[in-house]
Amino acid sequence: MARVKRGVTSHKKHKKLHKLTKGYRGGRGKLVREAKSALLHAGEYAFAGRKLRKRDMRKLWIIQLGNAVKTEGLSYSKFIHQLKLNNIHLDRKILADLAVNHPQDFKKIVHEIRA
Repeated sequence: MARVKRGVTSHKKHKKLHKLTKGYRGGRGKLVREAKSALLHAGEYAFAGRKLRKRDMRKLWIIQLGNAVKTEGLSYSKFIHQLKLNNIHLDRKILADLAVNHPQDFKKIVHEIRA
């Protein structure tokens, strides 16, 4: 059986790893073992971060809605409750966008709820 030399394969793997960890501090971008570990942790943090971003955006929309509704003399919870009672199916993202970028349209929605 022929002898297999793995130098080319491992060199290619290491080059790929260094390309992915380019810009990491210290040995985390240069040393193979540390770079591999750093890359694994970075992937975990990125995965968790994608979940956290969704939560953070929802929090932001709720805060924006709360502030916008407060100026109309309502509380956030009562506003959401009235939306459900009046069968207005707009999510918090759209409502927050209306409140920030189109306040007159948002006021129409609030007045429709009150009527």
